[in-house]
Formats: sequence, structure tokens, C-alpha cells
Amino acid sequence: MVLLALGLSRTSRFCPHVSRQLYRRAGLPPRKEQPAAFHFRHHSHLTAAPPLLFRGNGGWVIQISPRATVCPQSGHFHSSAPLRALPAPLIWMVLKPLQKLMAIILGRSIRKWWVALPDNRRQLIQEWAWRQRWHLAAMAGVAVVIVALLLLTHLDESPVTGRTRLLVFSRENYLELAALTSEAYMEEYAELLVPVTDPRHLVVERVVQHLAQRNKDIPEISDVTWSVHVVQSPNINAFVLPNGKVFMFTGMLEAVADIHQLTIVLGHEMAHALLGHSAEQASLSHVLDLLSLILLSAIWAVCPRDSLALLGQWVQDKLVQLMFSRPYSRKLESEADEVGLRLAAKACADVRAGPVFWQQMELRDQLKGEPTLPEWLSTHPTHRNRSSQLDYLIPQALELRESCVCPPLHAADPRAVFSKTVQVLLEKAKDQGIGGSTGASKKHFYLQQQLAGAASQ
Repeated sequence: MVLLALGLSRTSRFCPHVSRQLYRRAGLPPRKEQPAAFHFRHHSHLTAAPPLLFRGNGGWVIQISPRATVCPQSGHFHSSAPLRALPAPLIWMVLKPLQKLMAIILGRSIRKWWVALPDNRRQLIQEWAWRQRWHLAAMAGVAVVIVALLLLTHLDESPVTGRTRLLVFSRENYLELAALTSEAYMEEYAELLVPVTDPRHLVVERVVQHLAQRNKDIPEISDVTWSVHVVQSPNINAFVLPNGKVFMFTGMLEAVADIHQLTIVLGHEMAHALLGHSAEQASLSHVLDLLSLILLSAIWAVCPRDSLALLGQWVQDKLVQLMFSRPYSRKLESEADEVGLRLAAKACADVRAGPVFWQQMELRDQLKGEPTLPEWLSTHPTHRNRSSQLDYLIPQALELRESCVCPPLHAADPRAVFSKTVQVLLEKAKDQGIGGSTGASKKHFYLQQQLAGAASQ
């Protein structure tokens, strides 16, 4: 009856004359009517189903909340007050530590219960389990089939590439999360944002809009409003959120040698957004976490001491990362490299500059003496492998570029120019007699300065 009253309360906000009839049938006292009015409420955060105001091709369009109801005989129209709802991925991230804690408590409780049992009770339970082994195996098999069917119902086809993938969280879920994330980033970088009149911002803005215009045949690009934010930071980084918010660090602008490399870098980041890699990677992580909860409970139930259980949990986490999470992340990075190169080719960039950028990054790391992790320990492919992969894709990208009626490329191949430049600089450093351990560092410094000057030109 309480739930019915709540439902009638909601209905009466839209259709007073309908709600009065329902209240009489339910035997409840009629609810006082409120004066009707047509109104919208502004919310700075995303809500479950807010009224939307957006601009279409024919002007400004108002989209009413799906819960809005029109009274058939009333002269007034109301839209329901939107309810705030957290995006599903955000809820999962909040509950993730709690799930692990519950699995640990369950496993530890099972261990304590088993240790406290008398020997004869343990023997009886073991004998019962052995007699019911086939029934238990059948139940486990049914559970595996159910999980497999659930996963099969969440298979999706990746845009552009057509690859089959698992998506537990939809693109819409991540668009909601991206809106919250972009607000957090805007607050974090509020003091570091480059003015929109700054030439660096104008260059990035122009490249992003050019990429979006030349690839408007892809719905995931044409349906998004792309906006650029340049952050004053030496970090060589850039990322694009699923809702089209582009964050470019000035360190990345200093790392690229020309507009073609910048186009390829932005194409790579935009590819992550249009392919929905954030939702895909979170979906895999979510499934792995749920499946690993069983193993985590078993570890804490079987290990005789908490210290051994903690060690087993650490080993489990590392194995999951090395066997599933990091290889999958590298796969997504390689796919973004491939799709980003296509986007850049359709934008008439010199795609031959792609391998050169990663060769520059590899040389930069070597000159700075930064340690290089093995690829299997990293979430990204090595610079050398990324350069090799892009080099392999160049012929296809050149054909795509030619089919888009782009102007002819310069006869000089940037890959050959870069290789020759490095060779000449090494010979110059050798001719200057730089040798030994101290000389090696001087040679590295010399190369770094010369390459930086060559890139700026």
C-alpha cells in the first residue's frame, strides 16, 4: 500500500484528474492539488533523465525527459523532477574495494569455521562431499554455462574495426562518467589552462576540428561536440574523454616535430574515444574482478595464516595484470594507433610522420637515460614496436589518403630524413672526439640539443 501511494503521488504531479480517480479506487484520501506550471530546473551535474537543450541543424531543440507525461485533458504540461543517478562504472569503482573486502571476510570465516570443527565432523563433511562430487561438479558446470551466456549477451561490435568485444558498460554509461570526469579535470587544471587566444591552443583546436570534419562519416565522431583544453605542463601527454573533451599538454606540443605528427597523435587519442576503449577496458576489468572474487575467497579459506593469504592475494593480482589486463591494454593501444592513422590519413596528414614520432620518443628516452621496462610489464607497446607497427600500416594509409583526394605528399620521406639526420649527428659527435664515459654523456647532450633544434625547424 505504501508503494502504491508513492506511485500515485508521482502520477498526481502530472495528471491531477487521473490521480484523483486512482486514489478513489485505492480507497485513499485524495491528494491536494498543486498549481500547474511549466518549468525546467537547471542541474550542473548529469541526472537520470534531465530535460536537454541542444542545438541541431535547424536551430535550438528542446528534448523532454522520457519520464515527462502529458495529461490528455489538462491544459498544462509538467516535466518530472529529474533524479540524480551515479553512472554504473562509477558505482562499480566505489564498490570494487568493498567486494574484495567481503570476499576476504567470507574466505577467512570459512577457514576459522573449518579449523574450529571437531575431527569427526570434518571427516563426515569430506565423505559427504566425495559422495556428492558429481552433483557438485554439475552445479559448477551449470554456473559456468550461466556466466558464459551472460557474457555472450554483452558482446558488441567495435566501430570502424568491427572487432567483437565484451561490453558490460555501455557507451552511454561512460558518457555520463566522462561528464563528471571532465568537470574534475577542469577544476584540477583551472590554473594551468592556456588561454583560447594562445597560438598553441588555436593550433590544437584547428587540428581537432579538421580531424572531426574529415571523418564526419563516422557517427561516433560526428555526433560528438569536440572541445580543446591545452594544459601548461611539461608532461608529454594528451588524452580525449568519451564526451569529446580534448586535453593536450604543452609538453606533448614540444615533443612533436610538425603539424603532421600532432595530427597523428590527436588521431590516436580521438580513436580511443570513438572506439569506446575506456568502457571496453572497464568491462574486462569488471568481469575479471567478479570472477577473481571466487579465487580470492578460496585463497583466504585455504591458506593457514593471514600472511600467506596476503601473499597469495598479491600473486593473484599480479597474475591477472600480467596475463589479462596489461596485454589487453597494449592491444587497445595498438588498435588506437591503427585507427588514429586512418583518421590522420583522411585528414590529409603525412602519415609517414607517425613512425618518426615514436622513433623520436625512443631516442629521447635513451638520451635522458630513462629506464625502459620490458613490454610485458607495461600497459603500452614499446616505442620501437609502435614505430614498426605504424611503418607496416603506412602503405594502406597512403592508399586511403589518396582516395580522399588529398594534395600530393613531399617527395622526401620523413622516415628517411630522420634516419639520415640521426646518422649525420652521430658522425659529427664522433668527429668532435667525444668519447669515454664522460664523453658519452656529452655526446648524448649534444645529440639531444641538435635533435631538438632540428625538430623545432
